[in-house]
Amino acid sequence: MDGAALIALVPVLVVIPVWLLAMVVLWWPLSLVAGVSYAQVALGYLLLGVVLFVPFVQRRLLTKMIGARKPTASEAPRLQKAFDEVTQAWHLRRHNFAVGVVDDDDLNAFACGGHLVVVTSYAARALEHDELCGVLAHEICHHLGSHTIALTINQWLIMPVVMLARVGSFLRNVSIAATDNFARGNDYARVAGRFVSTFFAAMAWVFGSGFAGARYLTNRVGRSAEFSADRRVVAMGYGRQLAAALRHTTDSGSSTHPPARTRIARIEAVLRPHRGRHPSTGL
Repeated sequence: MDGAALIALVPVLVVIPVWLLAMVVLWWPLSLVAGVSYAQVALGYLLLGVVLFVPFVQRRLLTKMIGARKPTASEAPRLQKAFDEVTQAWHLRRHNFAVGVVDDDDLNAFACGGHLVVVTSYAARALEHDELCGVLAHEICHHLGSHTIALTINQWLIMPVVMLARVGSFLRNVSIAATDNFARGNDYARVAGRFVSTFFAAMAWVFGSGFAGARYLTNRVGRSAEFSADRRVVAMGYGRQLAAALRHTTDSGSSTHPPARTRIARIEAVLRPHRGRHPSTGL
């Protein structure tokens, strides 16, 4: 675990109060029906989140949650060859990583959970072998630095917050429409309808603001994780390959966070003392 993994905990700390409030909203109807306590609901949700770090569950459930799939017959050989090269060069076979693909026409890749590496379908078919090695090496370095732990926790905690923000917005619109259609001739009903719509609007704003704040902080601290993974890639011998892959994003107009040009410049600055090293031996 490196410093970027600790910095990535900041959005988790920010989202916890909003998540606790979301658990109150979810617990209240359950307490009326099943008589469960707030602590039981909150602890049960946290325990379900722990299951997401089990490799088998990640492959079966987390991949579906993020919309990933298994590589096709044409993608699998290229991905497997690059993946095998990187993991064998770094002696990482025991880490039990898995590779998935997301259908997307942008060049991108990301790491999630504790074992998953996901690339876009465009990256799987368009990158050269060395470039694909650089991309996979970068995502594996996120796992080696434990960057994905806080991200996965944050995504799990934010799910009920996002759901309640959307529910609040939907019910606000429904209550406004119902008030306008059915309470025109009744002042009391109209006032009650406005009160209900205001309540749901406040609910949507509170949870929506919590989600927006957490997302902003995640993007900000994500810069540190990207730079940290890039430095580790260079140290392990795949900096040149990663820089070549990043140049594709500048040529195609795709965006990365931080910007690809900034990352390439930093990689090349670190690469200079590493010129001539072999990725598998460091010599």
